[in-house]
Amino acid sequence: MHDTMKRWLVLALALGVCSGNTAPPQPGWTPAEITTLKHWVAAAPEDALPVLPTHDLDQALAGPDHAAIDQAATRLALALARIHLRGATTPTQGQDWHLVDTDARIDIAAQLGAVLAGSGGSTALDRFFAGARPQSPDYAVLRTAYASERDPARRATLALNMERWRWMPRSLAPDHIEVNTAAFEVSLWRQGHRVGTWPVVVGKPKSPTPVFSAEVTGVTFNPWWDVPADIARESIIGLMRRHPALARQRGYVHTAGRYRQRPGPANALGQMKLVMPNPFNVYLHDTPEKKLFARDVRAFSHGCVRVGDALGFATTLMQGTASADAIKAILATSRTTTVDLAARLPVYVTYFTATTHADGTLAFLPDVYGRDADQGHADDPAHDCAG
Repeated sequence: MHDTMKRWLVLALALGVCSGNTAPPQPGWTPAEITTLKHWVAAAPEDALPVLPTHDLDQALAGPDHAAIDQAATRLALALARIHLRGATTPTQGQDWHLVDTDARIDIAAQLGAVLAGSGGSTALDRFFAGARPQSPDYAVLRTAYASERDPARRATLALNMERWRWMPRSLAPDHIEVNTAAFEVSLWRQGHRVGTWPVVVGKPKSPTPVFSAEVTGVTFNPWWDVPADIARESIIGLMRRHPALARQRGYVHTAGRYRQRPGPANALGQMKLVMPNPFNVYLHDTPEKKLFARDVRAFSHGCVRVGDALGFATTLMQGTASADAIKAILATSRTTTVDLAARLPVYVTYFTATTHADGTLAFLPDVYGRDADQGHADDPAHDCAG
């Protein structure tokens, strides 16, 4: 992987793709700052990143043209900051990675200019590069483990997952929901601290849960289930034709050209689902199939994320908005009711095969979707939620 990254970066630098050609002129570099820059270039492998070529800067340093030195140093510094910030590779469609990296909006050229124009010198430059790294505590754990790991396969797994963090926003919102489909769990974070973790069932390998981000606006209790067309063709239409009484008992109806399932104990969404609009029609919800949560590997859905103790999860999520008693009262009515959150909450659906346990210790996880082994050829099917 590193050889591929290195070839890509050398080509990108030669073509000016990530060399900062569009950046405004920067203030002059001091000798101490250039020494610091070269230190960070040489130290890139500590973050599982390639060492960028320095020949342009070395050539400029051999001459008397200070403007050429400044330009070469700035190009190199911006290229280095960009790979720390956004990765040395890009996520591929084959990895089913659709999470938007908002770091693309960060003006690192302006940040570097402010560092060079200030009085912080090399110390400020150190902070600039360190600040470009992912700020997640998980990344720090992976980086520390990578430094001491000697097994090639585990090092490769650590390197790949460090790169995945660079495909994420540098800093996640202090309050957010984070699903790791490889770990079969969802965590709720408040003010930068994990306040709870719940087991989940995720998509089967043939219908993997995609990596994406969305915003949760509320919780729907006693939900109807709008059956996706492929699932209706697969099972529901036949059930309604061959066993209409059983289909009615399970709550299935056909109305206005749609197949739906009424709220109730057999509903595929259970007693609640999160309102989190996204192009994949994938969301977090309850399920009547509780027995699946007893398994270690929980990849059984058509793509959606089924939450264990979903009502406990919803009650924790709704703290400050709706009490446990209020939620019980809503459920008792059997009526479909949506309760809005006080503020939108980001949800990140991710895939990390090297991560941390709730206590912060390192965990290596099975590559259930084969995304580690084959980054370019994984399935990328449609993702209608199946429940």
